Amino acid sequence: MGGHEIGNEAQFTGFAKYFNTQTIMGRRNYVLATYATIAGIVLFFKLKPKKQAAIKEQ
Repeated sequence: MGGHEIGNEAQFTGFAKYFNTQTIMGRRNYVLATYATIAGIVLFFKLKPKKQAAIKEQ
């Protein structure tokens, strides 16, 4: 009736098949990718080795 047409998953190919804003699965994949990116950044900074102070020779 009055709404816009929602794309059928069969019409998408390549990147758009998994990441699109017209299907629930595409939106879910965007959310999961965002969460994974944020978790990766947090883990990177948590697991990064600490800098050691330079030892001065006397």
